[in-house]
Amino acid sequence: MANLLSKYIVPGRRVDLQAIERSPVARDGERKNHQSQVLDILSEDRIEIAMPMEKGKLILLPVDGEYDLYFYGENVLYQCYARVVDRYKNNSMYILVMDLTSNLRKYQRREYYRFSCALEMNSRQLEEEEISLVDKEEEAMMPELPLKSSVIVDISGGGLRFVANYAYEIHSLILCKYHLMVDGKIKEFNLVGKVLDVKELENRKGVFEHRVQYVNVNAEEREEIIKYIFDEERKTLKNQKGDYGYIG
Repeated sequence: MANLLSKYIVPGRRVDLQAIERSPVARDGERKNHQSQVLDILSEDRIEIAMPMEKGKLILLPVDGEYDLYFYGENVLYQCYARVVDRYKNNSMYILVMDLTSNLRKYQRREYYRFSCALEMNSRQLEEEEISLVDKEEEAMMPELPLKSSVIVDISGGGLRFVANYAYEIHSLILCKYHLMVDGKIKEFNLVGKVLDVKELENRKGVFEHRVQYVNVNAEEREEIIKYIFDEERKTLKNQKGDYGYIG
Protein backbone atom coordinates (compact mmCIF):
# COMPACT_ATOMS: atom_id res chain seq x y z
CA MET A 1 0.00 0.00 0.00
CA ALA A 2 1.16 3.53 -0.72
CA ASN A 3 -0.02 4.69 2.70
CA LEU A 4 1.60 3.55 5.93
CA LEU A 5 -1.48 2.18 7.66
CA SER A 6 0.16 1.95 11.07
CA LYS A 7 1.01 5.66 10.91
CA TYR A 8 -2.65 6.70 10.89
CA ILE A 9 -4.68 3.83 12.39
CA VAL A 10 -4.30 2.89 16.05
CA PRO A 11 -5.63 -0.30 17.72
CA GLY A 12 -8.58 0.54 19.91
CA ARG A 13 -10.01 3.10 17.49
CA ARG A 14 -13.55 2.83 16.21
CA VAL A 15 -14.02 1.62 12.65
CA ASP A 16 -17.32 1.58 10.78
CA LEU A 17 -18.16 -0.72 7.88
CA GLN A 18 -20.60 -0.22 5.03
CA ALA A 19 -21.23 -3.10 2.62
CA ILE A 20 -20.32 -2.43 -1.00
CA GLU A 21 -23.50 -3.43 -2.79
CA ARG A 22 -23.41 -4.97 -6.25
CA SER A 23 -27.12 -4.22 -6.64
CA PRO A 24 -29.02 -0.91 -6.31
CA VAL A 25 -29.05 0.49 -2.77
CA ALA A 26 -32.16 1.38 -0.78
CA ARG A 27 -34.51 4.03 -2.11
CA ASP A 28 -33.05 6.68 0.18
CA GLY A 29 -29.49 5.87 -0.93
CA GLU A 30 -28.39 4.69 2.51
CA ARG A 31 -26.37 1.58 3.26
CA LYS A 32 -26.29 -0.47 6.43
CA ASN A 33 -23.62 0.76 8.82
CA HIS A 34 -21.86 -1.56 11.29
CA GLN A 35 -19.70 -0.32 14.17
CA SER A 36 -16.58 -2.15 15.27
CA GLN A 37 -13.11 -1.59 16.70
CA VAL A 38 -9.58 -2.04 15.36
CA LEU A 39 -7.84 -4.84 17.26
CA ASP A 40 -4.48 -5.17 15.53
CA ILE A 41 -2.45 -3.98 12.51
CA LEU A 42 -1.04 -7.19 11.01
CA SER A 43 0.70 -5.48 8.08
CA GLU A 44 0.37 -2.32 6.03
CA ASP A 45 -2.57 -3.82 4.15
CA ARG A 46 -4.09 -6.27 6.64
CA ILE A 47 -5.93 -5.61 9.90
CA GLU A 48 -7.92 -7.43 12.54
CA ILE A 49 -11.17 -5.95 13.79
CA ALA A 50 -13.84 -7.14 16.21
CA MET A 51 -16.90 -8.78 14.71
CA PRO A 52 -19.62 -6.09 14.79
CA MET A 53 -22.49 -6.40 17.23
CA GLU A 54 -26.00 -5.00 17.13
CA LYS A 55 -28.38 -5.08 20.09
CA GLY A 56 -26.12 -7.61 21.80
CA LYS A 57 -26.00 -9.99 18.81
CA LEU A 58 -23.01 -10.73 16.58
CA ILE A 59 -23.27 -9.64 12.94
CA LEU A 60 -21.55 -12.48 11.06
CA LEU A 61 -20.03 -10.71 8.06
CA PRO A 62 -19.21 -13.16 5.24
CA VAL A 63 -15.73 -14.10 4.06
CA ASP A 64 -15.03 -12.35 0.72
CA GLY A 65 -17.53 -9.61 1.61
CA GLU A 66 -16.35 -6.19 0.45
CA TYR A 67 -16.77 -3.08 2.59
CA ASP A 68 -16.17 0.62 2.87
CA LEU A 69 -14.15 1.19 6.06
CA TYR A 70 -14.20 4.46 8.00
CA PHE A 71 -11.55 4.89 10.71
CA TYR A 72 -11.64 7.54 13.43
CA GLY A 73 -8.47 9.57 13.87
CA GLU A 74 -7.89 12.74 15.86
CA ASN A 75 -10.65 15.00 14.51
CA VAL A 76 -10.46 13.31 11.12
CA LEU A 77 -11.94 10.30 9.34
CA TYR A 78 -9.97 7.97 7.09
CA GLN A 79 -11.59 5.80 4.42
CA CYS A 80 -10.57 2.80 2.33
CA TYR A 81 -12.04 -0.33 0.78
CA ALA A 82 -11.42 -3.76 2.25
CA ARG A 83 -12.35 -7.43 1.89
CA VAL A 84 -12.96 -10.02 4.62
CA VAL A 85 -10.36 -12.79 4.19
CA ASP A 86 -10.91 -14.74 7.41
CA ARG A 87 -12.96 -14.83 10.58
CA TYR A 88 -12.32 -16.81 13.75
CA LYS A 89 -12.88 -16.96 17.48
CA ASN A 90 -10.08 -16.32 19.96
CA ASN A 91 -11.16 -17.16 23.50
CA SER A 92 -14.47 -15.27 23.79
CA MET A 93 -13.70 -12.77 21.03
CA TYR A 94 -14.89 -13.05 17.41
CA ILE A 95 -12.40 -11.54 14.98
CA LEU A 96 -12.47 -10.47 11.33
CA VAL A 97 -9.28 -10.37 9.25
CA MET A 98 -9.54 -7.81 6.47
CA ASP A 99 -7.28 -6.96 3.54
CA LEU A 100 -7.28 -3.35 2.39
CA THR A 101 -7.95 -3.14 -1.34
CA SER A 102 -7.37 0.60 -1.75
CA ASN A 103 -5.15 3.29 -0.32
CA LEU A 104 -6.15 4.98 2.90
CA ARG A 105 -7.37 8.54 2.37
CA LYS A 106 -8.82 11.35 4.41
CA TYR A 107 -12.59 11.34 4.25
CA GLN A 108 -13.65 14.88 3.48
CA ARG A 109 -17.41 14.56 4.00
CA ARG A 110 -17.29 14.54 7.81
CA GLU A 111 -20.50 16.57 7.97
CA TYR A 112 -22.47 13.54 6.75
CA TYR A 113 -21.13 11.13 9.35
CA ARG A 114 -23.90 10.17 11.76
CA PHE A 115 -23.45 9.74 15.50
CA SER A 116 -25.96 7.62 17.44
CA CYS A 117 -27.31 9.44 20.48
CA ALA A 118 -30.41 10.22 22.57
CA LEU A 119 -30.84 13.99 22.74
CA GLU A 120 -33.95 15.96 23.63
CA MET A 121 -35.22 18.22 20.85
CA ASN A 122 -38.13 20.60 20.39
CA SER A 123 -39.52 21.33 16.95
CA ARG A 124 -42.38 22.81 14.99
CA GLN A 125 -43.35 23.29 11.38
CA LEU A 126 -42.43 26.65 9.86
CA GLU A 127 -45.10 29.20 9.06
CA GLU A 128 -45.54 30.37 5.47
CA GLU A 129 -43.90 33.75 6.12
CA GLU A 130 -40.92 32.02 7.74
CA ILE A 131 -40.50 29.70 4.75
CA SER A 132 -40.32 32.63 2.34
CA LEU A 133 -37.55 34.19 4.45
CA VAL A 134 -35.61 30.92 4.59
CA ASP A 135 -35.78 30.75 0.79
CA LYS A 136 -34.19 34.21 0.71
CA GLU A 137 -31.52 33.03 3.22
CA GLU A 138 -32.87 35.43 5.83
CA GLU A 139 -33.66 34.55 9.44
CA ALA A 140 -36.85 35.67 11.17
CA MET A 141 -38.17 32.87 13.37
CA MET A 142 -41.22 33.40 15.59
CA PRO A 143 -39.96 32.35 19.04
CA GLU A 144 -43.36 32.54 20.74
CA LEU A 145 -44.90 29.69 18.73
CA PRO A 146 -45.35 26.39 20.64
CA LEU A 147 -42.87 23.55 20.16
CA LYS A 148 -43.34 19.78 20.28
CA SER A 149 -40.92 17.45 22.04
CA SER A 150 -38.99 14.61 20.41
CA VAL A 151 -35.72 12.65 20.74
CA ILE A 152 -32.77 12.83 18.34
CA VAL A 153 -31.43 9.31 17.71
CA ASP A 154 -28.55 10.26 15.43
CA ILE A 155 -26.96 13.50 14.35
CA SER A 156 -24.40 14.74 11.83
CA GLY A 157 -23.15 18.01 10.44
CA GLY A 158 -25.61 17.58 7.59
CA GLY A 159 -28.79 16.67 9.43
CA LEU A 160 -30.37 14.46 12.05
CA ARG A 161 -32.85 11.67 12.68
CA PHE A 162 -35.45 11.90 15.44
CA VAL A 163 -38.44 9.98 16.78
CA ALA A 164 -41.69 11.47 18.04
CA ASN A 165 -45.31 10.52 18.75
CA TYR A 166 -46.43 12.67 15.80
CA ALA A 167 -45.51 12.89 12.13
CA TYR A 168 -44.53 15.83 9.93
CA GLU A 169 -45.23 15.86 6.21
CA ILE A 170 -42.39 14.79 3.93
CA HIS A 171 -40.68 17.84 2.33
CA SER A 172 -41.98 20.17 5.06
CA LEU A 173 -39.59 22.63 6.71
CA ILE A 174 -39.28 22.47 10.49
CA LEU A 175 -37.43 24.36 13.20
CA CYS A 176 -35.14 22.05 15.21
CA LYS A 177 -34.11 23.31 18.63
CA TYR A 178 -31.62 21.34 20.72
CA HIS A 179 -28.53 21.75 22.91
CA LEU A 180 -25.01 20.31 22.55
CA MET A 181 -21.94 20.45 24.76
CA VAL A 182 -19.27 22.28 22.72
CA ASP A 183 -15.87 23.12 24.23
CA GLY A 184 -17.21 22.51 27.72
CA LYS A 185 -20.20 24.81 27.30
CA ILE A 186 -23.85 24.12 26.52
CA LYS A 187 -24.82 25.71 23.21
CA GLU A 188 -28.33 26.05 21.81
CA PHE A 189 -28.90 25.27 18.14
CA ASN A 190 -31.93 26.58 16.26
CA LEU A 191 -31.72 25.10 12.77
CA VAL A 192 -34.20 24.77 9.96
CA GLY A 193 -34.42 21.33 8.42
CA LYS A 194 -36.22 19.69 5.53
CA VAL A 195 -38.03 16.44 6.31
CA LEU A 196 -36.71 13.86 3.83
CA ASP A 197 -38.47 10.77 5.11
CA VAL A 198 -41.02 9.71 7.74
CA LYS A 199 -41.93 6.18 8.78
CA GLU A 200 -43.78 4.57 11.65
CA LEU A 201 -41.61 2.25 13.74
CA GLU A 202 -42.60 -1.40 13.34
CA ASN A 203 -42.21 -2.23 17.01
CA ARG A 204 -43.64 1.03 18.42
CA LYS A 205 -47.11 1.86 17.17
CA GLY A 206 -47.75 5.60 16.96
CA VAL A 207 -44.04 6.52 17.08
CA PHE A 208 -42.59 8.04 13.91
CA GLU A 209 -39.00 8.29 12.77
CA HIS A 210 -38.07 11.43 10.80
CA ARG A 211 -34.96 11.99 8.68
CA VAL A 212 -34.06 15.67 8.36
CA GLN A 213 -31.50 17.61 6.31
CA TYR A 214 -30.40 21.08 7.45
CA VAL A 215 -31.15 23.90 5.05
CA ASN A 216 -29.69 26.89 6.91
CA VAL A 217 -26.70 25.62 8.93
CA ASN A 218 -23.65 27.88 8.61
CA ALA A 219 -20.03 26.71 8.50
CA GLU A 220 -19.36 27.56 12.15
CA GLU A 221 -22.42 25.68 13.42
CA ARG A 222 -21.59 22.68 11.23
CA GLU A 223 -18.04 22.51 12.59
CA GLU A 224 -19.37 22.78 16.16
CA ILE A 225 -21.71 19.84 15.55
CA ILE A 226 -18.86 17.82 14.03
CA LYS A 227 -16.60 18.68 16.98
CA TYR A 228 -19.33 17.54 19.37
CA ILE A 229 -19.57 14.21 17.49
CA PHE A 230 -15.82 13.58 17.62
CA ASP A 231 -15.59 14.55 21.28
CA GLU A 232 -18.46 12.19 22.17
CA GLU A 233 -16.92 9.39 20.10
CA ARG A 234 -13.66 9.71 22.01
CA LYS A 235 -15.55 9.51 25.32
CA THR A 236 -17.45 6.44 24.11
CA LEU A 237 -14.27 4.69 22.99
CA LYS A 238 -12.57 5.45 26.30
CA ASN A 239 -15.51 4.12 28.32
CA GLN A 240 -16.11 1.04 26.18
CA LYS A 241 -12.54 0.03 25.45
CA GLY A 242 -12.96 -3.16 27.43
CA ASP A 243 -16.08 -4.30 25.59
CA TYR A 244 -14.06 -6.26 23.02
CA GLY A 245 -11.53 -7.58 25.51
CA TYR A 246 -7.93 -6.53 26.04
CA ILE A 247 -6.29 -4.61 23.23
CA GLY A 248 -2.52 -4.43 23.41
